[in-house]
Amino acid sequence: MLRYALIFLVVALIAAFFGFGGVAGTAASIAQILFYIFLAVFVISLIMSLVKRA
Repeated sequence: MLRYALIFLVVALIAAFFGFGGVAGTAASIAQILFYIFLAVFVISLIMSLVKRA
């Protein structure tokens, strides 16, 4: 999932460089959403690992 977030971030940067503002904004929003989902899953996984270990 983090890989897809990075791919959308790169697409957003390239689109912004070439002047496609709408595409860049959409790709950046998708990258941000995917990153937050990844972060939430990571934290939940970390907490579950610590609880399981105890």
